[in-house]
Amino acid sequence: MQIYPLNTAKFELNQLPPLSLYIHIPWCIKKCPYCDFNSHNLGTTLPEDKYIQALVADLEQAVPLIWGRSIQTVFIGGGTPSLFSGDAINQILSNVRSLTNLSPLAEITLEANPGTVDNEHIQDYSKVGINRISFGVQSFNDIHLQTLGRIHDREAAIQAITLAQKHFTNINLDLMYGLPDQTIEEVLIDIDTALSFGISHISAYNLTIEPNTAFHKNIPSGMPNNDLCYIMQDALIKQLESSGGYARYETSAYAKDSSQCRHNLNYWQFGDYLGIGAGAHSKLSFQDKIIRQVRQKQPQHYMGQVLVQKHILEEGVVQTKDLPFEFVMNNLRLIGGFSTAMFVKRTGLSLNTLLPKLDLAVTRGFVTLRGEYVVPTKLGQDFLNDLLILFLEDEK
Repeated sequence: MQIYPLNTAKFELNQLPPLSLYIHIPWCIKKCPYCDFNSHNLGTTLPEDKYIQALVADLEQAVPLIWGRSIQTVFIGGGTPSLFSGDAINQILSNVRSLTNLSPLAEITLEANPGTVDNEHIQDYSKVGINRISFGVQSFNDIHLQTLGRIHDREAAIQAITLAQKHFTNINLDLMYGLPDQTIEEVLIDIDTALSFGISHISAYNLTIEPNTAFHKNIPSGMPNNDLCYIMQDALIKQLESSGGYARYETSAYAKDSSQCRHNLNYWQFGDYLGIGAGAHSKLSFQDKIIRQVRQKQPQHYMGQVLVQKHILEEGVVQTKDLPFEFVMNNLRLIGGFSTAMFVKRTGLSLNTLLPKLDLAVTRGFVTLRGEYVVPTKLGQDFLNDLLILFLEDEK
């Protein structure tokens, strides 16, 4: 296990932030060529029972770190969590309820691949306590789905969403744009198809070529340039806002009827999260420190190591000097930005530690100040990485 150096500067939080739980299911029927998440091809068998045993052991060992704190949201992500049966998800959630203080009003999300669910799956997920389902649709265009290596087609996506609407009122659809040989018209057709279901939340991501992916090793032809991707993004934002009544509240997230993803909001607002499962990350606050953890990534290795309490791959205290950047890296993804009071509350630092770089961001037109709120401008939203770099630069 890698151990980071201890934080030597004085640190004190007067109030702990909200707490979320992330549960990672690492298997997929096959890994998509653009995916850089910790996902692994399924193979011949799915070790549901063994993995649940490991998750429970992981959670039991982590409980002392969150003792007495209420869990406000749960997110079961992957990989492809919908490979697990309703009974398996029930076993996981039953153990969460028995071992932790899970809020009765908790948002509980399960990610699902349209190619792995039928009516029985969806009905069972609803019965065992899942109250939000997120479909990795990516596109309703069969040609683009094939390019992305997805196991479902347009018809399977439509069927899965239609079935889910019989049991869920809180549904998210993940879409992608900036695909090889994709046109603006095709982006808008995807958005219009998503809008036709009247669901409450849509996430739209620009395809990026990430290291350690099949696309990185063999970049597909026809990738649109940055200028075209910006035009696509502007077009889909206008379509979502004008035709669907969706409000953009985060770089890639759009919601209506106050249906923002509470779990993701907690991430962006520098809240706490306990992550269990292969490769899961945690960020946990205490009165005198903030720690981060990373679990073993390889599923078989994780399942073996967790039973002997050797599943934590990395663990360390976040250095005080790194807290301003970590805070803004998350909060400036939010279209509404953050309050200066939130910065003080979540980092335990004086606002003076942020002001020099904040003034620079204002001068360069990346953010604006609205009372006590720091809000990214359109320029800051479009060039978020350039904005964040300002908070990494050393003082001159």
